[in-house]
Amino acid sequence: MSPETAALQAIGWPVGADGQPEFPPWREALAAHPQARPARVVEQHRTGYVVADGPQRSFKVESPPDWQRPKFPPEQRAGVGDWVLIEGGRIVGLLPRRSTIKRGAAGEHYRQQLIAANVDTAFVVCGLDGDFNPRRIERYLLLVGGGAEPVVVLTKADLCPDADRARAALAHVAADGVAIVAVNARERASVAQLDRWLQPGRTAVLVGSSGAGKSTLTNTLLGIERMKTGEVRAHDSRGRHTTTYRALIPLPSGACLIDTPGMRELKPTGEEDVADTFADVEAVAAECRFRDCSHQREPGCAVRAAIDAGTLDEDRFAHYLKLREEVEGAARTLAQRRAQKGEEKTPGRAPNKRVDDRHGRR
Repeated sequence: MSPETAALQAIGWPVGADGQPEFPPWREALAAHPQARPARVVEQHRTGYVVADGPQRSFKVESPPDWQRPKFPPEQRAGVGDWVLIEGGRIVGLLPRRSTIKRGAAGEHYRQQLIAANVDTAFVVCGLDGDFNPRRIERYLLLVGGGAEPVVVLTKADLCPDADRARAALAHVAADGVAIVAVNARERASVAQLDRWLQPGRTAVLVGSSGAGKSTLTNTLLGIERMKTGEVRAHDSRGRHTTTYRALIPLPSGACLIDTPGMRELKPTGEEDVADTFADVEAVAAECRFRDCSHQREPGCAVRAAIDAGTLDEDRFAHYLKLREEVEGAARTLAQRRAQKGEEKTPGRAPNKRVDDRHGRR
């Protein structure tokens, strides 16, 4: 392996036995641009990009003219974690993404916002203080289900006398196979529980509310105070934005970590699958006597029976219905936008067709 390839591998470039990228579309893109070299986006700013071709080797580049047009779809521009092709100090190509984490951007008009690309693990960070919120964690898990492995990281374990109670509130998440780890983000020995997801060549992203401890966690993993941290408000344990932009940071372990600002609004894009996040609810609903059961007063409703028996949390079920409605609304808007732009040449499966089929809706 050449020194250049080894440097790229250290920031997440997947290399096969022949020294070429493991991802076939990347090989094709490199062949189409023989004079270009790959680099990874480590910072995205309004005025341009900072990319890297190895640890501690970052530099500024210009974006393509098309990306600078106001109406260019923002999710089609490069974001932090993306791999791009560089030629003459300018980005000449965006390599296909292996995974994405997106949300519906804040505001009344529909548009997608890329949070991170090409990540292997998504750490959903929530503090074990007054800001602990299982419903918000469920919403994050819905949004990060785009190819990355989700892991719930409960910070401030040193401030919580009963972390087991918080774990019990997330029992349904653990039952779906999502790992839940409680840490003191200031102690390296505690944070070492995350090391198995931070092996050389792997990329992880931190998502969570302001004040959850993402920047503190980043500093502990780095072993230095690089990221600015701040105090949380006493009355609700919410924090101010100390991280103001997304950044990809190489870690001493050989992994890369993407730190993100806290997100106040978590709108779905319409591409999510609610059934993946609420497998337990879907399993119960499948036992209802009628396929079109509304789960209100129908005879033989397995959902109401489970809620009455205490085996299904009523708040979780209500949140499932809320998120399902949000995703379906966003999916309709997305389909309309694509139809207007001529992007959908043939009909395909709606993002929540499994949900509709199971409940008998048309």
